[in-house]
Amino acid sequence: MEPNSQIRILEAQLRECFGRVVWTHKTQEKCADIIWRKHMRIKITQIVLSAFTTTGILVAIFGDKHWIGIISAVLSALLFGLNTYTKDYDLGEIAQKHSNSATILWDIREKYLSLLTDIKANLYSIEQIKNKRNELQEELLNVYRGSPRTISKAYKEATKALKINEEMTFSESEIDSLLPKELRRNKNE
Repeated sequence: MEPNSQIRILEAQLRECFGRVVWTHKTQEKCADIIWRKHMRIKITQIVLSAFTTTGILVAIFGDKHWIGIISAVLSALLFGLNTYTKDYDLGEIAQKHSNSATILWDIREKYLSLLTDIKANLYSIEQIKNKRNELQEELLNVYRGSPRTISKAYKEATKALKINEEMTFSESEIDSLLPKELRRNKNE
């Protein structure tokens, strides 16, 4: 088999791997965001229920409105249920684990991109490409072993982010606007 066709085959595989890492990174990122929002809603709900329960108990003790005591008891039961639910699930920690996985996946994604760039620039032999590919696969396996499972809502949000909002793509003028004038392709902007 011709070396150029071998490189094209390896490049095709690496492009596929790159695409999967992009999706997984974005899904982990979105999952962290979803779980963090849920965590914050629960924390705010706990604070509000605690405030209403405490206020209600004080009014029931020092006032003559016994129905407020009943409402306070119901709110206290809701708070107890919410606290019991969150006792076994530290959503803040889970969100952080997703965020950490996304950060590591970002680095691997960039390594795949650099490898693809280096292949296009003919900087590596076939053997070097295979070695770098295998190293990346090993890194990726280790990340996947330690990553928490994502949820379907995160995948849907990642799909929207990548396909509709094009969060991974930039136009030439967008890239130019981020670079110093000396590095821009269109120096007139």
